[in-house]
Amino acid sequence: MANSRKLVGSGWFALIIFTMIGCSTANDNKANPVASKLPSQGSQANSGAQKSPGQNPAGSQDKSSLDALQRGEVPKTPADSALKEVYFEFDSYNLSTDARATLKNSADWLKKNPTVRVELEGHCDERGTNEYNLALGAKRAQAAKDYLLSLGIPAERLSTTSYGEEVPVCREHSEDCWAKNRRDRFVSVAGKPGV
Repeated sequence: MANSRKLVGSGWFALIIFTMIGCSTANDNKANPVASKLPSQGSQANSGAQKSPGQNPAGSQDKSSLDALQRGEVPKTPADSALKEVYFEFDSYNLSTDARATLKNSADWLKKNPTVRVELEGHCDERGTNEYNLALGAKRAQAAKDYLLSLGIPAERLSTTSYGEEVPVCREHSEDCWAKNRRDRFVSVAGKPGV
């Protein structure tokens, strides 16, 4: 009996040590933004594109909303971007007339710049559960992708992700603020010089 207690006790000790090592590795990744970058961002560092820091030829940020948040920046598309954000009504992923016009302009720009690939990020306001908002953000990103596909943009140039409510552009608790957070955002994931 005493030997089995020692064996069980040493098993718990090993589990605690492995857990501490795992937590240390996870914390190291959080402290090092390069180690925790999204997979789609890795190709940018070696793309050879000549561009201003943080911007691609479209003028949109070439880092994900998560990357911006980790750097303490507001994950917002610059005003001079050719790829504008698309906004949604509360609890909806239907594209409004304005959203379709914005996506049409984005499709026209993407057709003129065939080397640019983009990720469509789906975002929500803070209302609803995390799980619900992640699903809604995914539907919003997919709705924009589907519309761009219908306008002739090849599928291999488009990817989607959802951040749900986790990366807001506005943190106030008001309808005006929530409306700014219900959006799809374009992020460039590849490009070449002269685009």
